Amino acid sequence: MLRVSGKTGVGVSELLDAVVDQIPAPVGDPDAPARALIFDSVYDTYRGVVTYVRVVDGELNHRERIRMMSTKATHELLEIGVISPEPVKSTAIGVGEVGYLITGVKDVRQSRVGDTVTLESRPAEQDLGGYQHPNPMVYAGLYPIDGDQFNDLREALEKLQLNDAALTYEPESSSALGFGFRIGFLGLLHMEIVRERLEREFNLDLISTAPNVVYDVLMEDGSEHHVTNPSEYPEGRSPRCASRSCGRRSLRLPSTSARSSSSARRAAASSAASTT
Repeated sequence: MLRVSGKTGVGVSELLDAVVDQIPAPVGDPDAPARALIFDSVYDTYRGVVTYVRVVDGELNHRERIRMMSTKATHELLEIGVISPEPVKSTAIGVGEVGYLITGVKDVRQSRVGDTVTLESRPAEQDLGGYQHPNPMVYAGLYPIDGDQFNDLREALEKLQLNDAALTYEPESSSALGFGFRIGFLGLLHMEIVRERLEREFNLDLISTAPNVVYDVLMEDGSEHHVTNPSEYPEGRSPRCASRSCGRRSLRLPSTSARSSSSARRAAASSAASTT
C-alpha cells in the first residue's frame, strides 16, 4: 500500500519506482519490420488526423512513408512524437513506446482503431490482429424539420464522421418527411448521442424515424437480400425465411432441488400466514 497525493506530490517517486519494479517491460524485436498498433485517433482542425500508436516491433522515423495494413493506404510522417503527458516532437519512436503520428490526412476513417502501421519501404508480413470494421447494428432516418436545412445536415454529418468512424449514412427521401439520411448506429445509445450532438453543436431541428435492425432475407430462388429499411423488403416473390442479427446469451437457473426447497418455503410461509 502506497500513500500518494497528486496534489502535494507526496509518494509520487515511490509510485513510479513501484511501476518500474512490478510491471514487466514491453517485449518486441527492434530489428524486425516496424509494426505499430493504432489504439486511438482524433481529428485536429489544423493538423488533420492525429493517430495514437504503440510500437510493438521495429522503429518509426520522421519523414518515412508508412502503410496502413488493412487499407493499404500510404502516407508520409509529417510529425512524430511521444506523450509526456503533452505531445512532444521526436525524431523516432521504438519498441514499447507510445506516441502519435501526423500525416496530414483529413479522414479519420483511414486511421481505424486496431489497424497496424508498418513501413512502405520494409513492410511487415503479418499484422498485429484485432482489426475489425465497425458494423452498424441499428438504422434510423434523420430528417430536418425545415427542408432548407438538408445541406446543413449533410455538412454536419460529414464533420461528425471525422471524429466518429463508426457512423455511416446515405441520403434517402420520404413522401411524408422529405429529404433526409438513413444512418447506421452501433446501438440505441450511439443513436441518441449522435442526434444530441447534431442538434446542439450544429443547431439543427431534427425528426427521426423509429429505429430498426438489419434483416437478411432468403428468397425461394436462393438469392439473399440485406434489408436495412422496410422499403427495401423484396416484393412480388415469397421469401423463404428472414433473420436478423442475434446475440448469444446465457441463463443461469437454480437446480431442481433448489427450486423445490424454495417452493416448499413459500408454501410453508403461505400456510403460516393463513393460519395467523
